[in-house]
Amino acid sequence: MNVSRIFSGMNISESGMRAEKRRMEVISNNLANINTTRTEQGGPYKKQEVVLQSNKGLAGVRVVGLVERNSYRLVYDPDHPDADTDGYVRYPDINLVEEWTKMITASRSYEANVAAFNLQKQDMMRTLDILR
Repeated sequence: MNVSRIFSGMNISESGMRAEKRRMEVISNNLANINTTRTEQGGPYKKQEVVLQSNKGLAGVRVVGLVERNSYRLVYDPDHPDADTDGYVRYPDINLVEEWTKMITASRSYEANVAAFNLQKQDMMRTLDILR
């Protein structure tokens, strides 16, 4: 009996849970910083996105990095402390609806991976019961 084959489905689900968890963390950070006009690095917060890659032979997925988006939206507010000489403030170009949609998608994908993992675990337990 090949033990690695038994756990491969669970490993795929587990990799999906890790990837979706990371996506939710990054999306949460984007939402938390939607109005951040000044960071320690200078300038407004830069929106981030998770980069995923499939593992060899479609055996799961992994996070390979983060991409920072260097795009901003200008809002006229001459009284803001971060306003430029023309009175415009640079805010991160983060669309609330788009980020919430990504969050719901990531959350549901995470839940689907949990369900698949649990089904595989139940099947494994039934198999062990039969073998006893």
